[in-house]
Amino acid sequence: MDDSPISRRMLKSCIPQDRGYELFEASDGLAGFEAYKEIRPDVTFMDLTMPVMDGNEATAKIIELDPGAVVIACTADIQVKSITRILALGALLVVRKPSSKASVEDALTRAEKNLRQADG
Repeated sequence: MDDSPISRRMLKSCIPQDRGYELFEASDGLAGFEAYKEIRPDVTFMDLTMPVMDGNEATAKIIELDPGAVVIACTADIQVKSITRILALGALLVVRKPSSKASVEDALTRAEKNLRQADG
C-alpha cells in the first residue's frame, strides 16, 4: 500500500519474479485495509504516510483483524520514534525508501521465515 504510483512501481520491480508472488495494490490505508480483509495476503508492504488512513492506523487495523499478519513497513522516515511505533503496532520490519532489490529480497526472506515458523 502506497499513495505514490511511482513508489508502488519501484517496489514491484524489486520483488523477485521467481518467488511466485501475486501482487495487489492500494493507494491509501483504508483501501488497503479493505483489500486485506478480502485477499488476506501472505505479506503486506505498507507505506507510513498516506491519505485517508495512514500506515500506522492501517497496520493496527490489519493486526487487530489478523494477529498473524505479516506487515513490512516501507518509509523514507528515519525518525526512531516513527520506526519504533510501527514495529510496536505489529510490523515485522521496516524497509527504507527508496527500496532496493536487496532490501526487498531480504525482507521477503525474513517474512517467509516468519510465515514458516507460524505454520509450524
